[in-house]
Amino acid sequence: MAYLLGIDIGTSGTKALICDGRGRVRAAASAPHTRQEPKPGFSEQSPTQWWSAVQKATKAVVKKAGVRGDQVGGVGLSGQMHGAVFLGEGTTPLRPAILWNDQRTAAECEAITQAAGGKKKLIKMVGNPALTGFTAPKILWVRKHEKQVWKQTRRVLLPKDYIRLCMTGDYATEVSDASGLLLLDVKKRRYNQKLLDLLKLDRALLPDCVESHAVTGTLHRAGAKALGLKEGTPVVGGAGDNAAGAVGNGVVARGLVNASLGTSGVVYAHADEPVYDPAGRVHTMCSAIDGKWCVFGCMLSAAGSFQWYRDQLRPGEDFSALVKEAKKARAGSDGLYFLPYLTGERCPHPDPRARGAFIGLTTRHGKQEMTRALLEGITYGMAEQTRIFTEMGLPMKTVRLTGGGAQSAFWRQLQADVYGTPVATVNSSEGPAFGVAILAGVGTGVWKSVPAACKAVVKQGATLRPDAAAKKAYAKRVDTYQSLYPALKDAFARLV
Repeated sequence: MAYLLGIDIGTSGTKALICDGRGRVRAAASAPHTRQEPKPGFSEQSPTQWWSAVQKATKAVVKKAGVRGDQVGGVGLSGQMHGAVFLGEGTTPLRPAILWNDQRTAAECEAITQAAGGKKKLIKMVGNPALTGFTAPKILWVRKHEKQVWKQTRRVLLPKDYIRLCMTGDYATEVSDASGLLLLDVKKRRYNQKLLDLLKLDRALLPDCVESHAVTGTLHRAGAKALGLKEGTPVVGGAGDNAAGAVGNGVVARGLVNASLGTSGVVYAHADEPVYDPAGRVHTMCSAIDGKWCVFGCMLSAAGSFQWYRDQLRPGEDFSALVKEAKKARAGSDGLYFLPYLTGERCPHPDPRARGAFIGLTTRHGKQEMTRALLEGITYGMAEQTRIFTEMGLPMKTVRLTGGGAQSAFWRQLQADVYGTPVATVNSSEGPAFGVAILAGVGTGVWKSVPAACKAVVKQGATLRPDAAAKKAYAKRVDTYQSLYPALKDAFARLV
């Protein structure tokens, strides 16, 4: 039996997973990354660190699964979206990669919008407005501020596609991840040459773009040796982490939504046609399914806010103990609200100057209320995005949960009550790494299509329904939460 390897290059670490030809996970392993913040609002990582982590995690998972490297029949790649890796003639990066949560490019976003003829015209070109997290503004920033780097730059790759280069020697990407460049015509699933011309960017900077299950190349000798795999093993396009996670959760049909509470918080809805939010509050991108799309929103600091709270204010305490503490406080946290804008915000408020806050503190509030307010605030932020989906006419029959927010029964029920929609988990909690292992199976002929693969291997677990009274009460609290950012927007700008 041939095995499938899925690799996800995340922000905090790389995860590798092996499953068999029936989609049964045999083992998973991970290796950590570190991140640098050279200036306030800057976020960078070393791409060579990713490659080292990929080697460690891959060798570990092959050993853990008890298989031989030559039994792996296909590899799928996922990764954090929007990161910019600048390369010259070889594979050595010219500078650290600029990450998805970097906020330095506000001026470049404005320049892109003006070059396109305004926000509405830009959305028509590439499906989305210019946001600091996207890749194109990063390219313009380096061109303007690091002229020596730019002079040497011959290629710009996304994180997972840099790993592909290290593995295979091929320059390639696929439609789901490329949608986040802000240079892809999402509707036509190809680069927008008009926008490239307006920005004076050479198309040769960007790799060829394929569908997510397509084989882009095979492991070359050095790549195979570094990973402990067989030379010639096929590598498929893969997917950006959100699209890959949706495949791993079986969110491949209308009415299914994926809510992922990791470092960031993502709400992702499948769409059979490209549909757009005229205000650009959420993103429309290609999905990892041929000829299909998705709409999703990303808040920058979701479970990341919880980690900050634990590390800075409750050091040494266990996350599960903090969740139990939150459960003891009354719903609504006695009027206390938390805004999770610790690294600025992206959806639905594209504002790098937004700042986190506890609002409504009084002497009666203690640790229990603060912890619950934090969990509620993160969930309210996710609910803002589900409300936009409803406005856009996207049905939400079931929200499938993944990430840290799916591990706790309390947080699962909180999400059901706040979203006002049934929620469920699935039989795999492996997320993007599992999703791209499935894509590798489709690309190498194990399954005939992504939906067929998901039908065969992804099973939905027990469904939690919202409590009617809690749903009504939380709807009012989300209304209040939504009023806080507009009231504080100008103050945030003055603080910065």
